[in-house]
Amino acid sequence: MLTTFAVPAATGMVALAMALSLWRLVRGPSRPDRILALDTLNVNAIALVMLLDIGLGTAVYFEAALIVAMMGFVGTVALCKFLLSGDIIE
Repeated sequence: MLTTFAVPAATGMVALAMALSLWRLVRGPSRPDRILALDTLNVNAIALVMLLDIGLGTAVYFEAALIVAMMGFVGTVALCKFLLSGDIIE
């Protein structure tokens, strides 16, 4: 019964956090700020997928959230390595 109100409220808050992260990604003054905003956007996307999983009452989206987490981690590491050395694979 509590999830009827909590999940839509949390979804709205996560959507607002995603909008603010997207604004920082577009507007960020430096490259590290943009990488951090992209990583934050990834964490918010994971939270949104998990909220969808809780709202629907299935366990199908848990694996999707794990895949999004792994891809986000690899992407963040690759962007940081490119920013530091100018090349991803040395």
